[in-house]
Amino acid sequence: MPYALAPEPSRQTEAPIDPELPICDPHHHLWHRPDDRYLLEEFVADLSGGHNVRQTVYVECGSMYSAIAGNEAFRCVGETEFAQGIAAQSDSGQYGPARVAAGIVAYANLMDSNADEVIQDHFAASDYRFHGIRFSCAWDDSLAITARPGNFAGMMRDERFRFGFDGLHLVDLSFDALVYHTQLPELAELARVSPETSIILNHIGRPLGIGPYANRRDEVFAHWQDGIREVAACPNVLVKIGGFGNPISGYDWHRRDVPPTSAEVADTIAPWVDFCIKQFGPQRCMFESNFPVDKVSYPYATIWNAFQRLAAAYTADEKAAMFHDTARRAYKLDAIHRYSR
Repeated sequence: MPYALAPEPSRQTEAPIDPELPICDPHHHLWHRPDDRYLLEEFVADLSGGHNVRQTVYVECGSMYSAIAGNEAFRCVGETEFAQGIAAQSDSGQYGPARVAAGIVAYANLMDSNADEVIQDHFAASDYRFHGIRFSCAWDDSLAITARPGNFAGMMRDERFRFGFDGLHLVDLSFDALVYHTQLPELAELARVSPETSIILNHIGRPLGIGPYANRRDEVFAHWQDGIREVAACPNVLVKIGGFGNPISGYDWHRRDVPPTSAEVADTIAPWVDFCIKQFGPQRCMFESNFPVDKVSYPYATIWNAFQRLAAAYTADEKAAMFHDTARRAYKLDAIHRYSR
């Protein structure tokens, strides 16, 4: 998981193609690390490009873990407290019209015996905004592919994981699935045996383009298509369309002196985007920024323009779903959670 990537300054800006189109950005991070700051002010600067971003969803990234938690398993609750504070800042109206962190996707180790109590503490930290858990299952046997320490092959079939995962729907939480394209059949299996749990597939299933997957784009695409078909056949799975700017995708835009235009990005990612929308349908698709991770490749305005180019042929209702409504529904942004189990 490339959490350590430092965002680069935007070197190119584009006017929004459709500045009135409402957007709910369902996937971004905020952090403050040595020589790497991306907090509310930096995110708001990216939001200022003219797109009509109304709400955002903060997704866990190992940021601001508590240093005083008595048990290691509970340190992640500090991140929800941090995101809740950012949301309160944003709600003041002093940082622009977008409601940043209107929804929060937190981390909990679903294989840990304390997972239920950790989730309870996330609710206590933000019962108005906490709506989901992301516990990365990303794994590949190549050392060139980064994964969360401790991940292993077949995690989603492990009985400890299944026990923790099965508890999510009982408290009305969704599961953000961070996996690689090679793991999509395993995710589909999980979705079939747990149809009552809403699963949100991150970054179109993270098709790999580095290490042993470099220079094998056609082969990866075909393998990914098979996996997406299987996952999309499960009605409880939704998909986030984005993440293309992460260097793990293999496009190497981050190495260029001049970032790609939205037209170039749209042309490059069109086969992936078109296939996802065809398989899932607009009502189960949501465009995402994945900032600041993807900022190494292109500015914020560029990726939303690329999505708007690719969505041009869809109806107004279909656009509304993919840019705004699906995300709001998936993360229950109008709901207030209370922990009860």
